[in-house]
Amino acid sequence: MAREGSSRGSARTRTRFAPSPSGDLHVGAVRTALYSWAWARHCGGSFVVRIEDTDRSRVSPDAVAATMGALAWLGLDWDEGPDVGGEFGPYRQSERLGLYREWVDKFLADGTAYHCYCSQEELDGERDEQRTQGLPSGYAGHCRELTTAQVTAYRREGRRPVVRFRMPEGSTVVRDTIRGEIVFDHANVPDFVVQRSDGYPLYNLAVSVDDALMKITHIVRGDDLLASTPRQIAILAAMGVAEDDLPVYTHTPDILAADGSPLSSWHRAAGISWYRDHGYLPEAVVNYLALLGWSPGGDREELTLDSLVESFDLERVGATAGRLDPRKLDAINGDKIRALSPEEFVGRTMPFLTRAGLVSDPPAPGQTRTVAAAAPLIQERLVHLTEAADMLAFLLVPEHVFDVDPEEAARILTEDAKAVLEAAEAALRALPDWTDEAIERALRRTLVDELGRRPKRAFGPVRVAVTGSRVSPPLFESLTLLGRERTLARITRALDHHVGV
Repeated sequence: MAREGSSRGSARTRTRFAPSPSGDLHVGAVRTALYSWAWARHCGGSFVVRIEDTDRSRVSPDAVAATMGALAWLGLDWDEGPDVGGEFGPYRQSERLGLYREWVDKFLADGTAYHCYCSQEELDGERDEQRTQGLPSGYAGHCRELTTAQVTAYRREGRRPVVRFRMPEGSTVVRDTIRGEIVFDHANVPDFVVQRSDGYPLYNLAVSVDDALMKITHIVRGDDLLASTPRQIAILAAMGVAEDDLPVYTHTPDILAADGSPLSSWHRAAGISWYRDHGYLPEAVVNYLALLGWSPGGDREELTLDSLVESFDLERVGATAGRLDPRKLDAINGDKIRALSPEEFVGRTMPFLTRAGLVSDPPAPGQTRTVAAAAPLIQERLVHLTEAADMLAFLLVPEHVFDVDPEEAARILTEDAKAVLEAAEAALRALPDWTDEAIERALRRTLVDELGRRPKRAFGPVRVAVTGSRVSPPLFESLTLLGRERTLARITRALDHHVGV
């Protein structure tokens, strides 16, 4: 059954995400996973996760687990993979080594591949000579047609050969949904190694065998891999894959840092865990990354996974490198936070409060009630979920731990604030009802009308004395949640220990 010959898909569409996890998952890789997933879901096809772990020195079990966890956090489910299995498994390349060796043996038997005995020193010398003569760098084919005597001599020297793939004459046309048809002259694609001397496969072999046997129809990946595509197509052809059955390729451009520099792995915003740790919602990250190189058309910028699936099209992926815009991402994240239901907001916030040491793990019932009561005061104000800890610390810390920020005290709790706090304490102590409305009326009457203070100078000292900071949820509602006893005790403490100090 022929696979799709264009970016048009069907229920037969099969995409894959094939990382080599060695650390935090790069946002560029996340975007390719997102596009692969969205296209498979749009077509009603299958999304496959395959772990490329043939490089045993780089890939670690922890990194594999983190990669799978990141995909799950983003909501990108998969139909086949190392944890769920599937018809074309196993889905770890380290468990498919026998398959690669079988194909290498077939290639050696039919002359598509050959043993190469060249030493590293000889290869380095060859490259140096090519540079000196201004020639293209690459293997010159010394071992392509070795005699039996030459092979015997090399073996007597103890040389262990690699296996090289014999690139045929001619050219390869790569059909890419972004760049159209790209022609690679095989004169510029020298024979390449597919198996090390220890029998371990290299990337181009393993990825090609897997894509063929797993019947992958569409491949979305970074454009840094475009140059390797003619090698992989040559292997697919050698495996018997017809030209009309070749995968459709989408080589996405880079994601750049905000200043236009490459988003290298050392950049703080390069890894997906940075966004999770800094209080970004996964739906905001998905929304933002989807638009960083693709457009649904029109002026639409608000996306959900469902709406992305509905409108996604590989042919709308652009050729221009995307540049991270933290302000746009923050705006999307704030909108997504505000769109959460109260219950969802509390659930998403709790892990950050636990991490800050403000609630236990699991939270005590009283802590959950307090956060739920305070949630409406802060949900509209947050850009990142991490900010909830600063906003709610005054409510959640034990009284013996609470203190006023020294810088805020020095700036706000001056000698001039003494009259404000004394008047506020007296007015609040006399209140018969401890409600938002009653607290607001009492403080406005006492501090604004009677003392003649402007609201900022009237309420600022009270806010700092009671919450410890100038930045807090709305004052009157905060005092209601804090309660009469704790509020009055904190004002008294501020008068005793901070005012005029």
